[in-house]
Amino acid sequence: MNRFYENTIKNYSFSDLKKDLISGLTVGMIAIPLAMAFATASGVRPEYGLYTAIIAGILISLFGGSKFQIGGPTGAFVPVLLGIVTIYGYENLLIAGLLAGFMLLFMGLFKLGSLIKFMPRPVTVGFTAGIAVIIFTGQIANFLGITSIEQHSRFILNIREIWNHLHLTQLSSIFIASLCMAIILLTPKLFPKIPGAIVGLIVSTIIATIFFTDQVPTIGSVFGSIPSSLPEFQFPELTWERIQPMLVPALTIAALGGIESLLSAVVADGMAGSKHDSNRELIGQGIANIVTPLFGGIAATGAIARTATNIKTGAVTRMSGVFHGVFVLLTLLLFAPYASLIPLASMAPVLMIVAWNMSDRRHFAHLLKMRTGDSLILVATFLLTVFTTITIAVMTGLVLALIMFARRMSNLLVVSKVLPDHSQTNETVEAYMVDATRNCPQIEIYTIEGPLFFGAAQVFEQRVMDSIHYRPKALLLRMSKVPFMDTTGIANLSNVVSHFNKQGGTIILSGISPKLREILKSSNLYDDIGEENIFEHTGQALDHAISIIDHPKCIGCKQFAFHECHQLSAGKPLVTD
Repeated sequence: MNRFYENTIKNYSFSDLKKDLISGLTVGMIAIPLAMAFATASGVRPEYGLYTAIIAGILISLFGGSKFQIGGPTGAFVPVLLGIVTIYGYENLLIAGLLAGFMLLFMGLFKLGSLIKFMPRPVTVGFTAGIAVIIFTGQIANFLGITSIEQHSRFILNIREIWNHLHLTQLSSIFIASLCMAIILLTPKLFPKIPGAIVGLIVSTIIATIFFTDQVPTIGSVFGSIPSSLPEFQFPELTWERIQPMLVPALTIAALGGIESLLSAVVADGMAGSKHDSNRELIGQGIANIVTPLFGGIAATGAIARTATNIKTGAVTRMSGVFHGVFVLLTLLLFAPYASLIPLASMAPVLMIVAWNMSDRRHFAHLLKMRTGDSLILVATFLLTVFTTITIAVMTGLVLALIMFARRMSNLLVVSKVLPDHSQTNETVEAYMVDATRNCPQIEIYTIEGPLFFGAAQVFEQRVMDSIHYRPKALLLRMSKVPFMDTTGIANLSNVVSHFNKQGGTIILSGISPKLREILKSSNLYDDIGEENIFEHTGQALDHAISIIDHPKCIGCKQFAFHECHQLSAGKPLVTD
């Protein structure tokens, strides 16, 4: 809080207050219908979405790492939360949210914020588009006025449920839903500063109340009246029997919350020219998700669209997010009875348009047209999100991305057999100097370029092992362009060293970086090679190689790969400068 005081309150002016207040009120108006819509789509009462927007919205603004971040319930959580409610019930949903909060808190404390940002783009676009499809299709029943159908955790089952109940379609609901959607789409064009969702809900609710009384299902008729009071504090009953099945769902919530909040913070940085603190953002998200379930709220994270609106409307500090939460609270206390009159058919287009906007259609189409490995990752993640669970989808997407990464990196590894080019002034070693008439039978020189890791180390070992069959006396590996080596790379290099030493040969290394030297020392491979066989420059390593080969075998050799070959071929003693 001292940091909050120093960065926000200490130099806070009336001008800042005015700008933050306007931004907070604007975003609050947008957040109210979305909070209720996301809650009902997640299978819980609409007021729980409002509680989340109030509590999580204020806490994320106070403790998060982005001063423009607006937190609350989002579409990304809808299929996950609906699945938990359907299978485990609302009480266990609160436990999952609480556990996710602690996971996010620990992720921030252990500085894991930067790691989440490495989520591959095809995976995020794929599961976001999949979530959009689930949200959109999940509102078809409300759009058509079909009530009392069973909600399932699987997409196919929900579609089948709607299909089997199409005969219950109500024309009055379709009319109200279409009216609300038209207003939402037209309002930004006619009145850009007025939230279309608010206008759509108010107008369609008035029309439904006057002309379709008791004909269109409303929030009140389906969920009961919304209480115009603060939620009560209630700590859930925690036992290992209840916690254990919630660990995986909680991890899914934490991962999604972390990804979306940091993506939102990055978007905010780009729009406002600011810089967020990834780890602090996770800590703020963790605190919010720990406290919110204690008041009946659902999972929350940074909302990209609301955060962008916050910046566009002139927010200056994180107080705009606090004002947004306070505005939602005042609305709950003063106007809750009227919210019960909102038709579910009016809520449907709100979420349908959210789903359409979050689908990231342009990036999806662009990645699909590329017809690369990224396209495969995108399609797999998308389909698995829709037809299985987001956990399976993301894990599969990450595995595929890892395989693609390993394949691409292995293609970057270059293992070249080289010899010195005496026609050049600096006599650099080049691959084109090696041919049938110029190839020393006792000294093999290889230039290794690229990382020696699990995806490429096998290529390195196979390439070098081919030379070992010729039984050269010295094998010189130039490794100045090897940036890093993992345990698999160490194991493959160790195999080469062990096999070569057994044949009586000597491994010589040149150009290894200090970091690579430490890795070799920690694995004992440094001692196996021998410090006397490790050099900083290729010239030194080559002089050492020539000094240890079997000189009598050089007599009569016509390869002349090195300057010294003329003396050795003639049987003369080796004379050095």
